[in-house]
Amino acid sequence: MIRAKKPAERKLYAIDLFSGCGGLSLGLKGAGFTVAAAVEFDYKAQETYRLNHPNVRLYAEDIRKLDPREILEQASLAAGELDLLAGCPPCQGFSRLRTKNKMTSVNDDRNDLVDDFLRFIEVMKPKTVMLENVPALAKDARFLGMQNRLRALGYETVVHVLDAADYSVPQRRKRLIMLASRVHVPAVGEKAKMRLTVRQALKGMVEPGQGRDKLHSLGENRSQKVRDLIALIPKDGGSRCDLPAKYQLDCHKRSDGFSDVYGRLSWDDVSPTITSGCHNPSKGRFLHPGQDRTISLREAAVLQGFPRSYKFNVAHGKESIALMIGNALPPPFITAHARSLRVGLLQSGA
Repeated sequence: MIRAKKPAERKLYAIDLFSGCGGLSLGLKGAGFTVAAAVEFDYKAQETYRLNHPNVRLYAEDIRKLDPREILEQASLAAGELDLLAGCPPCQGFSRLRTKNKMTSVNDDRNDLVDDFLRFIEVMKPKTVMLENVPALAKDARFLGMQNRLRALGYETVVHVLDAADYSVPQRRKRLIMLASRVHVPAVGEKAKMRLTVRQALKGMVEPGQGRDKLHSLGENRSQKVRDLIALIPKDGGSRCDLPAKYQLDCHKRSDGFSDVYGRLSWDDVSPTITSGCHNPSKGRFLHPGQDRTISLREAAVLQGFPRSYKFNVAHGKESIALMIGNALPPPFITAHARSLRVGLLQSGA
């Protein structure tokens, strides 16, 4: 008996807007999409993206000056043929610290990039859309208007605020995700059965300076006073709050907030949110759980969901690399939701 061959699944194409150092593209690829193009304005992020995604056409330009028709044409796609348009408009203007005074719309030029995302949707007419951002975006008038416009264009939309830790990212990170489709009813991805801990994520990593990974071995520049303070913080989850009063810094005594600063990660829990300050103990709970140092930038990237082989140019400096890592979209989080869209696309036959 000759068995009929299973028909090969067709390629699904995606375009990545506001690509940063490439976390979104990596997640899309993990879900089975072919990334046809990406857009990024920052030159250090561009270089990092090219190091890791050399076969993707990268538009190193300001998205506000780009014509979506040109991108479609160079990708050999017509309006309506693109399977997925994905992106994360820069979110600093919507961040929790910027909105903690309960304002739901912040006057920041970066927030208007949501309108450019919508402009690309209107021209490209992708079958599905994914937008990821900070939770505060949910109540912003521009985002609410975007959803209304998508529905007018025939898209079904779902919006959720989810924790990346539930999607195989070893980090506590609340994010808004919007999925939209004009060919099926979209749904977010399935949660992982178990959370990935710091111990599991960092298993087998040598101490900085012992291996050949330049990113992992970028040194720290701390005063002896700070080094002594770090050594006093209890291992595996301890914080400055565990120290006797005589060892606490004056600035900490004057503030009841930001209790995570000079705190250690816990081995058997997920990490706190990885931010651009992940290399600085005064910016959050970024001390190694077992060693008297902050986590390395390689460890920060791993906790953000990047593979250990992901390339960063150390010549860019710690501040710039930490900013790229902190602003990146965790690839496993993107893969889970992009995979859900992929299944819907294939089942719809669109």
